[in-house]
Amino acid sequence: MAKLRQCAIYGKGGIGKSTTTQNLVSALAESGKKVMIVGCDPKADSTRLILHAKAQNSIMQMASDAGSVEDLELEDVLKVGYKDIKCVESGGPEPGVGCAGRGVITAINFLEEEGAYTDDLDFVFYDVLGDVVCGGFAMPIRENKAQEIYIVCSGEMMAMYAANNIAKGIVKYANSGSVRLAGLICNSRQCAREDELIMELARKLGTTMIHFVPRDNVVQRAEIRRMTVIEYEPQAKQADEYRALAKKINENTNFIIPTPITMDELEDLLMEFGVMEEVDESIVGVTAAAEATA
Repeated sequence: MAKLRQCAIYGKGGIGKSTTTQNLVSALAESGKKVMIVGCDPKADSTRLILHAKAQNSIMQMASDAGSVEDLELEDVLKVGYKDIKCVESGGPEPGVGCAGRGVITAINFLEEEGAYTDDLDFVFYDVLGDVVCGGFAMPIRENKAQEIYIVCSGEMMAMYAANNIAKGIVKYANSGSVRLAGLICNSRQCAREDELIMELARKLGTTMIHFVPRDNVVQRAEIRRMTVIEYEPQAKQADEYRALAKKINENTNFIIPTPITMDELEDLLMEFGVMEEVDESIVGVTAAAEATA
């Protein structure tokens, strides 16, 4: 029996983690892999394309309605979608009320206790909120639930900044456990020399760019129909990009403790590739009015 691979997808908020994860998981399932996806975001939008749903009922919401998580059954929270992909959403409290990370802890513990991690599973993917690597959102890393961490990024400065910060979080927990950085996934924003830039960032972190996912409007067309590209238009060139990503992840064995860089090193890299210009320290903090009278 093949060993279950547990992977967590991190990255800057809005970078396309959920879309990338669902298309990747669909491609793995299409190839015959048994996969479960666990949404670790209070928005509960990590499985909508697999289930053709607006939002799956989350463990935290159902536990609240039922009285406690002990009152739930596995079949209440686990739904099966495209190509028999198992789907679970952890959920969380209403915005501004309590720690959303607790939903992740509660959900994973419940799934373990109720036998969701079956022997036939090849992969479990945790789609984690934004670039938060503290508290409950770090649980897939901190508790050794996920051994492989993939970071979705782009050639934009804040996406790279987030990737470097996540690498710092991995270092913290890698020294006491088995969690490792498994690679960067570039979800293109069509920046200049974007593939070269992310490959160089990956090299500095000690890892590789697993795949460069080009930008394609078919992704949005599929999402409007609450479908992955793999299901909506399997012959599309973009579907082959996700299949290529799935193949590379399936064959990946390059799991490392990353070597994060300093903010100065990151800015030097961005300037080298023309993403940002060298800062003129004399104008920092100077208002337009002050410039006009200078």
